[in-house]
Amino acid sequence: MSGQLYFQTIPLAEIAQKGLTTQTDAHQPVVLVVDDEHVIADTLTAILSRSGFTVMPAYDGASALQIARAISPDLLITDVFMPGMSGIDLAISMRSAHPDCKVLLFSGQASTLDLLANARNEGHDFALLLKPVHPTELLARISACIRTPASQLSVV
Repeated sequence: MSGQLYFQTIPLAEIAQKGLTTQTDAHQPVVLVVDDEHVIADTLTAILSRSGFTVMPAYDGASALQIARAISPDLLITDVFMPGMSGIDLAISMRSAHPDCKVLLFSGQASTLDLLANARNEGHDFALLLKPVHPTELLARISACIRTPASQLSVV
């Protein structure tokens, strides 16, 4: 073995064809990732950091709100089911404090749809990703969220 590592490369043209964006401009969107499972929050943080985003992980809703008071996020990505404050309650609080912050919820539980319906009845409409999510799909959804005004995002 020569000791060299080989990595699969993806041509920039292919990234553009898939509608994915890489962040190369002066403003890197700030993404707040929240999950009580540290490995998930840390993995998403690594993926997004390598894709050019400024990412801040948090492991519960209270910590996320404290971080957001210091640095206003452009996008909140949060698990729905967490001890203490749920992701939906966090999203509602985040939108109240930061109206321009986009929200992307993710969950692996079917009962999430009922919680989203309740939130929608109260006037809150959030985008949803189902776990497990492939990094390519995650980046595509984030790109769509960042390009879309918060008021126009919807549950998928």
